[in-house]
Amino acid sequence: MDFDMLGLSAPLPERLAEAGLDTPTPIQAKAIPHAMEGRDVMGLAQTGTGKTVAFGLPVLDALIRSGGKPAPKTARALVLAPTRELANQIADNLRPLTGGARLGIAVVTGGVSINRQIGRLERGVDVLIATPGRLIDLMDRGCVDLGQTQFLVLDEADQMLDMGFIHALRKIAPKLRQDRQTLLFSATMSKQMNEIAQTFLTDPVRVEAAPPGKPADKVTQEVRFLSKEGKTDHLAELLGEHRGERALVFVRTKHGADRLMRQLDRAGYPGAALHGNRSQNQRDRALKAFRDGEIRVLVATDVAARGIDIPEVEYVYNYDLPNVSESYVHRIGRTARAGRTGKAVALCQPDELAYLRDIEKLLGKTLPVALDASWAHLAPQSPPAGGGRKRRGGGGGGGGRPNKGAAQQARPARTGKPAGRRRGAKAG
Repeated sequence: MDFDMLGLSAPLPERLAEAGLDTPTPIQAKAIPHAMEGRDVMGLAQTGTGKTVAFGLPVLDALIRSGGKPAPKTARALVLAPTRELANQIADNLRPLTGGARLGIAVVTGGVSINRQIGRLERGVDVLIATPGRLIDLMDRGCVDLGQTQFLVLDEADQMLDMGFIHALRKIAPKLRQDRQTLLFSATMSKQMNEIAQTFLTDPVRVEAAPPGKPADKVTQEVRFLSKEGKTDHLAELLGEHRGERALVFVRTKHGADRLMRQLDRAGYPGAALHGNRSQNQRDRALKAFRDGEIRVLVATDVAARGIDIPEVEYVYNYDLPNVSESYVHRIGRTARAGRTGKAVALCQPDELAYLRDIEKLLGKTLPVALDASWAHLAPQSPPAGGGRKRRGGGGGGGGRPNKGAAQQARPARTGKPAGRRRGAKAG
């Protein structure tokens, strides 16, 4: 099938053609027809497979067909995203499709002036793209009324769950119209995700374009076993093998990102760090420089695991293995986008073996070993400082309000055991 067969309202077909989009991706082909019929949809697909268009086209089409203008301080459609970067990316993908349709799109996230956002909402918007925390701030101030909102989209819903936004969703959803249409899209599936679907969706159609939690087929993966002390020098050597290509390096903590970037800069690999302690302007500048090729190395926490859509990222390095195995899939999904190929390298130190085993269990396979070590096949030891294996969260800095525990530092246990981070601790 192609987009012309969907019966989309003008000018959507023309805008799609201008963007070079002729044939729907699998998730788009499966989700759009159901959504256009008014059904609630749960869509599961890998990152980078076109989920934004899968929910964006039906919503835009419905808004065009219904006509009318939003009342002051209202939004006809609401898209919730877990991070500022993803919210802005969604807007960047949808705005070209609205040309000539006179549909207004607004983005509200933390990290930027709330007064400017209040002014934009005064006139009302057709599509409001928001992070949960900033949206609740605006709701509490009486600056936005969701009582007329007909469409709710939960994008990357699993990450919103990881980041502790479930309480925010429970506060936001009841403010919308009861007869709304809800579309939920995610890259991974879990028992808790099913519970979210049962809570916020009505008789949903479940569509799946690829096994959830699995990386793109065109990502070549490998693991290298290293000592903690040897990681930085080895990473610099690997970066030196492809100086002209973009590399995204993931670490677990904000301070770790800054520290590693300083070390790489001294080694002759200038770049930028991206994490929740950076202002929105700093984050935007870093992403733009990386996208434009002004810098070739970006060191990031999981705040960047979703929301970076840069097809030219050739390499993803997991300098620190994630302590939530699903995050590995999202991280390496930043490469091999838009039909390209990419490579993902995991640098595993001894106390990260437990994390590696969890990742391999999720993938259903053992990662090829590019650099072995005598300890590599030992039973998993204690997790490294900075988090227990079962912790979910750590996206920090997504522009929203995390759960209460996210604002607290983990306290040392009095039993003499190493202290782990609490759920949602400041790892991003």
